[in-house]
Amino acid sequence: MKLSVVFSVVMVGVMTSSLLPTCEAQGWEAVAAAVAEKIAGLWVDDQMVFLGHTCQYSVNPKIKRFELYFKGRMWCPGWTTIRGEAETRSRSGVVTKTTQDFVRKAFQSGIVTEEQARVWLNSK
Repeated sequence: MKLSVVFSVVMVGVMTSSLLPTCEAQGWEAVAAAVAEKIAGLWVDDQMVFLGHTCQYSVNPKIKRFELYFKGRMWCPGWTTIRGEAETRSRSGVVTKTTQDFVRKAFQSGIVTEEQARVWLNSK
C-alpha cells in the first residue's frame, strides 16, 4: 500500500506539472517530492531487544472515519508466538501501547516475570 500511495502522489505531480508553466512546474515537483517523503515516513518497520530477544515492530497508518490512525504490531520470532497490537491516533504513542500489550500478554502466559521486567526497565 505504501508504494501505491507514493506512486499516486508522484503520478499526480508528473501529470499536473505538464499543465503548469515551467517555473511553477519545478515548484510543484519539489512540493510533490516533499509530500511523497512525508507520506512514506508514516510507515515504520524496525526492531528492538527485549529481555535479550530481538523483537520486530511495525507501525502502519490507516484512515478510519476520515481520521488518521496508527496500527502497531510487535512480535519476537524464535522466542514466542505472542503478538502485541495497538491502535491509536498518535504515531509515537502506538509503539508504547503495542509494547505494553505485548508485555501484558507475556505476563499472562508466564514467559516473563515481574522481576525480569523490573530488571529490564531499570537497565534502560
